[in-house]
Parts: sequence; structure tokens; C-alpha cells
Amino acid sequence: MSQTPKTGSVPVPKMRRGVKGFYRDVVREMKHVTWPKPHETTRLTGVVLVVCALIIVLLQFAAFVFGEIVTAIVKGGL
Repeated sequence: MSQTPKTGSVPVPKMRRGVKGFYRDVVREMKHVTWPKPHETTRLTGVVLVVCALIIVLLQFAAFVFGEIVTAIVKGGL
């Protein structure tokens, strides 16, 4: 009795080459990667940190505003 694949199922590749074949493939793919220059990495790291800081400030401000609104509602101020 042969099994037919279910409709909509995702095919899963069989690991025939084992761990050694997997790492060989990883090494081959890593050679195709275009790595950024050190100055570009530093610049982009700075951009990420600044964006994170801005998001933190925005979320802190939103938390303060919503906290004040809830406090006013609970105390009956609004």
C-alpha cells in the first residue's frame, strides 16, 4: 500500500548526507555571503542603537500617558 502525500502538506527533505554533509553545505553557502566592511558594520550598529533608544523613549512616553489616563478614569477625574 503506497502512501500518497496529503494535499497542502509541506514536503520535508530527507537528511541522507548526515551531519557532515550539512556542515559542508553550510561552509559552501557561507562563501557566497557578501560581508559588510567594518566601518559599515559600525555605522549600522549605531543606527540600530539610535532606533532602539527612540522606540524606548516613545514606549515610555506612551506608558506614562496611558497610565495617567487610567489613573484619572479610576479616580473619577475624567
